[in-house]
Formats: sequence, C-alpha cells, structure tokens
Amino acid sequence: MVTSTTATRVVIANSKRHAAFAAFIVVSSVAFYKTLSALIQYSLRNDSSSHIVLIPFIALSLIYMERRRIFSITRTSIGPAVGLALIGIVLFSLVNRSSFPREGNWQLSLETLAVLLVWAGGFLLCYGFPALRAAAFPLLFLLLMVPLPDVILERATYALQEGSTEITYLIFQIVGTPVSRHGFLLSVPGVTIEVAKECSSIRSSIALFITCLLAAHLYIRTGWKKFVVVVLALLLSVVKNGIRIATLTLLSIYVNPGFLTGKLHHEGGFLFFLIALLILLPVFLWMEKSDKARISANSAR
Repeated sequence: MVTSTTATRVVIANSKRHAAFAAFIVVSSVAFYKTLSALIQYSLRNDSSSHIVLIPFIALSLIYMERRRIFSITRTSIGPAVGLALIGIVLFSLVNRSSFPREGNWQLSLETLAVLLVWAGGFLLCYGFPALRAAAFPLLFLLLMVPLPDVILERATYALQEGSTEITYLIFQIVGTPVSRHGFLLSVPGVTIEVAKECSSIRSSIALFITCLLAAHLYIRTGWKKFVVVVLALLLSVVKNGIRIATLTLLSIYVNPGFLTGKLHHEGGFLFFLIALLILLPVFLWMEKSDKARISANSAR
C-alpha cells in the first residue's frame, strides 16, 4: 500500500514537472520564434537539412519510450539550470550583436545551438541532474537540429563525392568494365559520367546515419559496438552511393541509356538506402545477439 501511494505521488509530482517544462518550451519557442521559423524554412528548402524538422519529434518519442528510467528520480536544480540557460542567452545575444560571421549559415547554426542550450537549462530546472544524465542521448540527439554551416556542408559533400567516385571506379574495375578517371569524371565505353555534388547523396547518407544511430541506441548495449555501427553507417553511406552510380551506369550501357536520366536515377535513392541497411544487418544482428548473451550470462551468475 505504501509503495502504491509513493508511486502515485511520484506520478503526480512528475505531471506537474511535465506541465512546467511544456510551458517553458512554449514560452521559449515564442521568444525564439524568428530563429525557429527560419530553421523550419531552411529545413524545408534544403535537401541536406530536411531531417531537421523531424529531430524534435524523434527526441520526444525517445524520452517517452524511456520515461520510467529517465523520470525515476526528479528534483529541481535552479542554479545550474539558470547558468546553462544564461550561456544560451548570452550566445544568442553575441551572435546577433557582435562580429560573428553571418554568411555561410553560421548565424542560424549558432542561434539554434543557443536555443538548445536554453531548452537543456529548462530540462535541468524541471527535472534535475539524474534525469538529465538519464536523458543524455535524446537531448544530445537534438544537436542534429543544428544546421551545418555552409563551409562544413561543402566539405562533407566533397568527401562524399570523392569517396563515391573511388567506390564507383573500383566497382567498374571489379566487374571488368574499362574505365578511366579524371577527377570526378569517369569514362566507360559509350558514356562519361560526372559524380557531381547532386550525386553525393548527402540526404540519404544523413538518413542512414540517423537510422543506424537510433538502432544502435535502442538495441545495442555495449559502447564500442555502438561506435562501430555508427562508423560503418558513415562508410556505407559512401559505398551505397558508389553502388548506385555504378549500377545506373552499367544499366545505361547494357540495357537502356535512359537509366541515367530515368526514374531510378531520380527516385531510387531509397532502394539503395535499403541495400546499405541490408549490408549492415548481419553485423548489427550479431552485435545485438552477443549483447543479449552477455547480459544473460551476467544475470545467471
């Protein structure tokens, strides 16, 4: 009976904290309306950032799924929370009033980071350090809302171009197709293709990274195994794009030239995204199984 009464009190207390945090998010969102509005518009206009609008909902879903663990111990933490929120407010003010670079998307990136710091301060205020530590992954996951500055995005795109060109060139050599390379230009019998920025497939690469990051968090318990899954996702983002480019080129040579400009070229990204997941699946299942076996062995001791 005591346990039931205590649990009820905890639920009621947490309900009040949830209401207070929800109110904090609403008020702060109104205060930072211009930044959040610009962030949403940027996400809807740029393929490389289309994931941004989904990140808060995914983070909220993760917190809801793990709510019993996250909110098992809650307390108010005023001092550190105010300090963290002030860091965000100061950063926001500096970005708007000082000589921080405004070109290349730096302003929106730093303003978004400032908003996230304020939100983290609000979370700490309402729930305290134990809940903050328990919710570390979903809260850090929110960093994916920060749009990459143009200079960093360009370097990432260039790396994907370079890697995709190398993989495509290697595939042609493996299948015995004569090929010569000049930078991002690959010449095979009957056609010369360029691995342009638009062919870097950065959107599906980000989707693959996020998917594997979430899967590793939800199903794998060992830290180094999570790290390996994320690294493999980054590598596979290049490999699957090379497979895509080589496949379309070979189909255009031996089946129909229209494959280079057809539906598979423009809408087939999801198919090769699935291929990358299938390549990673055996490794992922082995890691998950070994984790379960280790946990079972420890429980049996």
